[in-house]
Amino acid sequence: MTLADLGWDDYFKARLSEFNESDLICARVSMQQKKQYRVLTESGEFPAVIAGKLRHAAESMADFPAVGDWVLVNLNSDEGKAIIHHVLPRRTKISRDTTTRKGRRPIADEQVLVANIDTIFLVAALNEELNLRRIERYLTVIWDSGAKPVLLLNKSDLCEDIDDLLPQIEEVAIGVDVHVLSATNNEGLDVLRRYLDAGTTVALLGSSGVGKSTIINKIIGREKFSVAQTGEYKDKGRHATTFREMVVLESGGILIDNPGLRSIQLWDGEEGMAKSFADIEQFAIDCRFKDCRHLNEPGCAVRRAVASSELPAERYESYLKLQKELDFRARKENWAGRQNTKRRWKSIAKSVRRMKNSRDKFQ
Repeated sequence: MTLADLGWDDYFKARLSEFNESDLICARVSMQQKKQYRVLTESGEFPAVIAGKLRHAAESMADFPAVGDWVLVNLNSDEGKAIIHHVLPRRTKISRDTTTRKGRRPIADEQVLVANIDTIFLVAALNEELNLRRIERYLTVIWDSGAKPVLLLNKSDLCEDIDDLLPQIEEVAIGVDVHVLSATNNEGLDVLRRYLDAGTTVALLGSSGVGKSTIINKIIGREKFSVAQTGEYKDKGRHATTFREMVVLESGGILIDNPGLRSIQLWDGEEGMAKSFADIEQFAIDCRFKDCRHLNEPGCAVRRAVASSELPAERYESYLKLQKELDFRARKENWAGRQNTKRRWKSIAKSVRRMKNSRDKFQ
């Protein structure tokens, strides 16, 4: 296995030049389970831990390695383990907001779920759990990641009104390839292989029980990932995957399985919003004011489109809800930034006082 087989290309080669670490080798994170990692190298796969310097230098969760990251490691072949010293800059990443609290104030923190992916298969199940608003949220996150979204509508064998649902789904999946399939029945899977060229990385994303692990198992031709049987209630699948893991296909291409997400909070979704809600952005061109927020402003073309039924009211409300989340997250981040600046200047002031007191003592 070569680095190219693992997704290495000129982008990461250029990023490598930023480090002067001739004693370290390149590896890609293939598994993350809490604080335990596994990395893939040209010599094989090894368990890995984070170096103490990297751990102490981390200022947020985003500074730690994620599945798909390219890292520089010190490999001890005799002991069969690696130590991760650096994380190379990411080309793409799926992030979500994981808010923590400082006293009474919420502080935004970024969690990177997977990194350096080319395409993301967003998997939704064609049963009673299908939710267009959830699809909009996921697509916003994916577009913002820099990767290409592909919508997979799984469990078609459980749906009797696909022809009625497809137009509704395509209205919210603007510019996205949509494929209908039934992984259990091996229907519609062949088309997915065109996204899996050698060295390309595809991650699967979606709620619990939509069939992500089943799709991967069918593609690789064996039961690599555990699968839970579909429950009787609403034909809903059960959570099976508990951690993120990468598999390199013998035929070329790389797949990453993800645990199902009950919810995903937006991190930095401005670009994602523009692409996921391109229809609303198009209406907004005709608003009277360029900074129109599409709430109560006069001459708002978006609200006019809702009133004339050109734009579904549910989609408009979903847009406003996601925009409100982004505004709230920005306020949390700004507050945290101000607190960090305040702490930094306090530390500088203390150092200056200590230097002054020391100078006065010896005069």
